[in-house]
Amino acid sequence: MWNWLRQIKDSVTQKTTGLMRMQFWRDAVEDIYADNPPHQPIAAELWRAVKRHNLTKMWFMKIIDEREKNLDDRAYRNIQELETYAENTQSALLYLTLETLGVRDIHADHAASHIGKAQGIVTCLRATPYHCTKRKVFLPMDICMLHGVSQEDFIRGKQEKNVRDVIYDIASQAHIHLEHVALDGYLYNMRKVDFNIFHPSLQKKSTLLPLYLYIRSWKKTY
Repeated sequence: MWNWLRQIKDSVTQKTTGLMRMQFWRDAVEDIYADNPPHQPIAAELWRAVKRHNLTKMWFMKIIDEREKNLDDRAYRNIQELETYAENTQSALLYLTLETLGVRDIHADHAASHIGKAQGIVTCLRATPYHCTKRKVFLPMDICMLHGVSQEDFIRGKQEKNVRDVIYDIASQAHIHLEHVALDGYLYNMRKVDFNIFHPSLQKKSTLLPLYLYIRSWKKTY
């Protein structure tokens, strides 16, 4: 379900089509919790997971609602708007993951909230070079304006200091949420290249990410 929702924005050319697909999943969740899942493989698996783990309906709806709002295809007005998006998507998914594992603890939820927000910010930064090739920029507008940087500066791949300052400010917000988990590897690498978001080294995926997450979890260092 998560991949389906995530791909809707990039797979449709008209917002109306995206809204219809979002409504399908909203109705599917309602039917699942009414114990009447639609005859669709993913929905059927989701129904079994809900029954088995007593998953909270609210988290599913938050993910769908936030993904739907994101169909507008516009930049975030400020960092708080980006964090809200991350909380209602990335963090909500982590809350459901914790419930699947049988973990219902306020401290775990608190960690999941920060991890999700940091993950959302990092994902936004990591995707920026790709979005720029499509002539789209989603970075918070207030931070760009603060440093006198336009969307066109990013689209043209400019690497002046004020462009790097925008990335620094956004990355700093992620660091506030999360200092000691695997996500800080990307932030550390960003610092190494002086916040040049277009540097090739930042596009490499970490094959050790699952191991890092396991070690952090085992040590209980959030």
